[in-house]
Amino acid sequence: MLKILNAEQVRVVDKCTVEEQEIRSVDLMERAALAVAGRLLNVLSPRQSVYVFAGTGNNGGDALAVARILLSRQFEVKSFLVTGKGRFSPDCAENKRCLERISELKEISSSSDIPLIPSNSVVVDGLFGSGLNRPVEGVYADVIRAINKSDCRVFSIDIPSGMFTDDNSGAESRQIVKADEVFTFQMPKLSLLLPESDGFCRKMTIVDIGLAQRPVNAAYTEYFYLEKKDLALVLKPLSRFAHKGNNGRAILFAGSYGKVGAAVLAAKACLRTGIGLLTVHLPRCGVDVMQTAVPEAMVEADKSDCGISGFVDKYSDYAIGIGSGIGVDEDTKNFLCDIFKTYPSKPLVLDADALNIIARERHLLDKIPLHSILTPHPVEFDRLSGMSPVSGYERLQQARVFAERYGVYVVLKGAYTAIVTPEKNVYFNSTGNPGMATGGSGDALTGVVLSLLAQKYTPLDAAMLGVYLHGLAGDLAVLNLSQRSLLPSDLIEHIGMAYKSIEL
Repeated sequence: MLKILNAEQVRVVDKCTVEEQEIRSVDLMERAALAVAGRLLNVLSPRQSVYVFAGTGNNGGDALAVARILLSRQFEVKSFLVTGKGRFSPDCAENKRCLERISELKEISSSSDIPLIPSNSVVVDGLFGSGLNRPVEGVYADVIRAINKSDCRVFSIDIPSGMFTDDNSGAESRQIVKADEVFTFQMPKLSLLLPESDGFCRKMTIVDIGLAQRPVNAAYTEYFYLEKKDLALVLKPLSRFAHKGNNGRAILFAGSYGKVGAAVLAAKACLRTGIGLLTVHLPRCGVDVMQTAVPEAMVEADKSDCGISGFVDKYSDYAIGIGSGIGVDEDTKNFLCDIFKTYPSKPLVLDADALNIIARERHLLDKIPLHSILTPHPVEFDRLSGMSPVSGYERLQQARVFAERYGVYVVLKGAYTAIVTPEKNVYFNSTGNPGMATGGSGDALTGVVLSLLAQKYTPLDAAMLGVYLHGLAGDLAVLNLSQRSLLPSDLIEHIGMAYKSIEL
């Protein structure tokens, strides 16, 4: 998995790379520029004009090198150097000299120097990189606003100019480049994975520039980015002589009157993820629906017609999932209390209304069994934490404190779902798409994670593999569908293909 490092750590890795590989820093810059230019060559039309905006630091040096490479490929490139009050980094100064030998480089020192950018052009943003630590102002802010008003496709180098690397909540949104794609070097930047990047980074592409691995390995971080190869290593092999009893047993407490569909989706996802035996405990009103819609599941009827009100203590060998559509009435609250009392040391999968009950009955927080997996969306987590964060970064920090305080795994759902561990480590997921933002997707995730927990994956591995599979299934589903039309049932039907993709 990729480490996510802060700006200072990235600077150290760059320095160590130069020393270990016995190259000049400007050669590493050239390597980065070639990687970015290579990506651009795949998307640019030869008839498009390319407007390159560079600052005076190393990010600007990257941009000037990209301009030179595109010129050598016969593209029409117009290059602009925003000088402001900045001093040139040595490598930026060298790339400035190289570019000026073959093309005109116009300087922008005031707002009157900013060109009118035709709407059919492409913009390459290289004003500021990951070292920015204060809001952009002056002519730089004017250039950023001009870029954002241009209605052009915008590509940012490493990070959108104006955005901070870690906590972006202090940045002025009007002074951040709105990039269609960000080519970030070697590893993601934390701020690109948080909701604050919405509108400033429509797509993130990680480009390998050959940084030395030793300093990366030596760098300490609590943030990681999951890739397919990481989950391939987690997958358990299947035994040729296995039977259904070997592949795990689970009990899913789900559904209430009007919300039996949530139980159906969770059950289907659980079965499709490979569990041996699944029992669904649901109100009597949902028994016929479940047995018809999911014949592979066994059904246990609650004594209540409309909700979950009790259970029989016979599930010590089962993985237990609770929450999808169960409601929050008094009987259901008492049932959840009884589960916590009966299985105080058994990790559970808790979602949706189970979390809403806990948020209302805060004394239950200390009753959650250690190493349970909680799968809240942001609003559900805010209710659990009892706080109102002002940013995604702040919410993430609260989730880390919460996970450590209660000894649980928090799966904070979002564009890059974050799995937060009791040790306060964070694993960001790399799969999924906006089409999954629809009712029922969370129920499917509950079923996936429950299935993996039943198959004896550790809670961490169940959460990581479950989130990755769930997102990958959604990505595979939209290969033949619009994201706008994706249903949770489409996602569930592609879990098998997601497995196959990881196995390859």
